Amino acid sequence: MSFTSKYNTKKNLFIFEWQFQKNVLLYQKNVFEKIFGKKRYWAALKAFSLAKSLSTGNSKSFFVQQIKNQRLE
Repeated sequence: MSFTSKYNTKKNLFIFEWQFQKNVLLYQKNVFEKIFGKKRYWAALKAFSLAKSLSTGNSKSFFVQQIKNQRLE
């Protein structure tokens, strides 16, 4: 088998194209994570902050009726 016939096969060309597409997809995934990862972080932080303020009763944006702790008999 000569050098040229080894690298001119359709199978090797397909593998090369697949590897290239895989690298492009990984790059796009990393860019997507960088852009939207920060937005997800801030959304989660706001949700946690809202839940904390609701549980402590310090919420200014929601009216929450306070329930006193009562013994169950």
